[in-house]
Amino acid sequence: MFIQTEATPNPATLKFLPGREVLAGEPRDFRSLDAAAISPLATGLFGISGVSGVFLGADFISVTKDDTNWAHIKPAILGVIMDHFLSGKPVVLEDGAQDTSLDDSEEFFAAEDKEMVEVIKELLATRVRPAVAMDGGDIIFKGFREGTVFLHMQGACSGCPSSTATLKNGIENLLRHFVPGVESVQQI
Repeated sequence: MFIQTEATPNPATLKFLPGREVLAGEPRDFRSLDAAAISPLATGLFGISGVSGVFLGADFISVTKDDTNWAHIKPAILGVIMDHFLSGKPVVLEDGAQDTSLDDSEEFFAAEDKEMVEVIKELLATRVRPAVAMDGGDIIFKGFREGTVFLHMQGACSGCPSSTATLKNGIENLLRHFVPGVESVQQI
């Protein structure tokens, strides 16, 4: 098994591509060992000293580290990923399949903004999420209120130094152009 590694805009996160499907359905973002309990793969990665976050995408795994040097933990990460896929264990346990680690709260928006929110979600799904996934992360719509779109950044995008520029210069401009009524974008 050959696992490719790609840098992300976040220097604390690397993207690992095992050359096979990692996770069907919505991506999962784990920020602690406790949260990772539903994923044998994420649990194994958190067992490596220096790992502070694991993001599972459709065909990639993004691993975020603390101040540890990549040279010290990258071989162990590659070993855990390879061992996991060779073991045949599931990436996420069945009883954890309905647990949504993404949703700490429900979406919020006024009923009269429902059509506008649907357009925003469609733009995020078709134009933003694929680009953000290429960088090892994801972006989730959380709400809309008084002209402001609230988004949650995950994976490599969470804590990335360039995420503010991505939000303001990229996503905000896109949404303001296509959706009258959107004035700003804010990360939560």
